[in-house]
Amino acid sequence: MLIMKSSPYLLFSTERYCYLKNKILSVSDVEEGITEVKKFPDGERYMRLLSDVSERHVLLLGGTVSDADTMEIYDLASGIVKYGAISLTIIIPYFGYSTMERAVMHGEIVTAKNRATLLSSIPRTSLGNKIVCIDLHTEGIPHYFESNIRPIHLYSKEVIIKACYELYGKDFVLASTDSGRAKWVESLANDMQVNGAFVFKRRISEHQTEVTGISADVKNKNVIIYDDMIRTGSSIINAAEAYSKAGAKRISIVATHGLFVQDSLSKLASTQLFEKIICTDTHSNVQHIVHPLLEVKTVARLIKDNIEKHFRY
Repeated sequence: MLIMKSSPYLLFSTERYCYLKNKILSVSDVEEGITEVKKFPDGERYMRLLSDVSERHVLLLGGTVSDADTMEIYDLASGIVKYGAISLTIIIPYFGYSTMERAVMHGEIVTAKNRATLLSSIPRTSLGNKIVCIDLHTEGIPHYFESNIRPIHLYSKEVIIKACYELYGKDFVLASTDSGRAKWVESLANDMQVNGAFVFKRRISEHQTEVTGISADVKNKNVIIYDDMIRTGSSIINAAEAYSKAGAKRISIVATHGLFVQDSLSKLASTQLFEKIICTDTHSNVQHIVHPLLEVKTVARLIKDNIEKHFRY
């Protein structure tokens, strides 16, 4: 039987993001959207909406951490529109195609643009479709979405600032891994009224860089390295080594997206450079990691607080 209730918003999620859906439900009055999901013997996915979406404002939560997850978002969203939702907002805490967001060499495929085009092709609800992404790696990605969907770039700045203050109050230098993130770190440092720093690098080969200098004095100071994501951790380690050699007293990491691939958390810990590593729960990988160095902050309240601000129609 279809489950029928009444609430301003109905929140569905992909299977991998049920953990974040439950956190949002615990801090809001949003109604849970129920689905039935199973797989046939050949791997094909069966999905059914058990909550009635007709004439409802619907939120769909899911990260594009793999192509299978992206297609799950696409299929659920298309079904939500088919069965009569009057509005659809897709919340993507982690948009996972930032590496290939532009072509550098002839023949390269811009995957980020292709996936944005795919999600833009979801049928339109009567009040329109929106897509909300959190802390994108590059500012250009929202421009890849097309007319059938309105992109919103939601920043987790308030979560990041609070995490930094909890570490060292205002007694720290906010640092970036390289000059490529310097503008964002500078803006964040200004908001927190602390000094910012970044390292200068010289590329030695395709896979190797050398630190040639640091933009600010970090001697005897606490340093927080901020990056939008922790993937393999290599660039963060290189930067931390430079800040440590320059006399930094204590070094911690604060990041939005914690991917921690290739056992990178253990690699970061083994350097003994870091006092603390903090990330948010935008990526599903962090749900399966327990480590004394790692602290995970939730973006559930950030999403909840922005439902009325950004998601209303």
